[in-house]
Amino acid sequence: MSTRLVIDHRKGGALLRHPEKAHRPDNPIARKPEWIRVKAPNHPVYHETRALMREQKLVTVCEEAACPNIGECWSQRHATMMIMGEICTRACSFCNVTTGMPNPLDEGEPERVGEAVAKLGLRHVVITSVDRDDLPDGGAAHFARVIAAVRAASPSTTIEILTPDFLRKPASLEVVVAARPDVFNHNLETVPRLYTSIRPGARYYQSLRLLDDVKRHDPSIFTKSGLMVGLGEERPEILQVMDDLRVADVDFITLGQYLQPTVKHAPVKHFVTPDEFADYAAMARAKGFLQVSASPLTRSSYHADSDFAELRAAREAKLAAARSGAERA
Repeated sequence: MSTRLVIDHRKGGALLRHPEKAHRPDNPIARKPEWIRVKAPNHPVYHETRALMREQKLVTVCEEAACPNIGECWSQRHATMMIMGEICTRACSFCNVTTGMPNPLDEGEPERVGEAVAKLGLRHVVITSVDRDDLPDGGAAHFARVIAAVRAASPSTTIEILTPDFLRKPASLEVVVAARPDVFNHNLETVPRLYTSIRPGARYYQSLRLLDDVKRHDPSIFTKSGLMVGLGEERPEILQVMDDLRVADVDFITLGQYLQPTVKHAPVKHFVTPDEFADYAAMARAKGFLQVSASPLTRSSYHADSDFAELRAAREAKLAAARSGAERA
């Protein structure tokens, strides 16, 4: 049986989680097309994963952002940790994460994340966070401690991080890059024209520069970024963002359908069809991305473990082809 999955585990719903949106008019949630279907989570391993997250007192973006893929992913023990608490200092109009003043950092969190990764037996883990504009470094040192703790607890696990933009946080990026994650992900989320309404606390070119700077500091780290579609963007704008990412030498792009969390969030303007996603994927590959994931239910960490294996193989194939060409020359 398929169902629409909405996760809002706190009492009070949208207005408690998003008091800054209380004054906004309601945007009715559009009926989803037949190609967007998710199964209700009922697999035994899903419940095991959930119990482990509670036991380790960890927050997951799977729950906080109401991800539609939680049933599938947690049934495979693929939980995406969200560090530095569940309260974000930003108020993006697409996001279901609670907005407000965050609590102090939990100094024991890095070790608990490492323990959870080891207990889950993950080959690849994705670690993200809320925005912490209240911290002098935006949480960069905490990211580095989490990466180190995961490496200590599970040395064979590859690590993908999905970071904030570290806006107005000088030298923060260098701290995270020095910890050497395998993949550095930062999502542009939408096209520049829509930033003021969809991502008002961020700056498009700051996010783009962040990804470019990762490669400048350490070219060996894979970089990744993602976009939501269906917010009112036009096809040429999406293609321009792809070009911008390729100029920044970003390796991996994800594109997924925006799904409206509550009536107080930005409305869906368009449900992108599977054929349109396939076309975007073909265009992205033609532009030179090593890896592309584009589908209605694609999210940053969806199938991240298998995608990382393909990403690494694609780089090795590209380097081998370059060596072969040089030898022939």
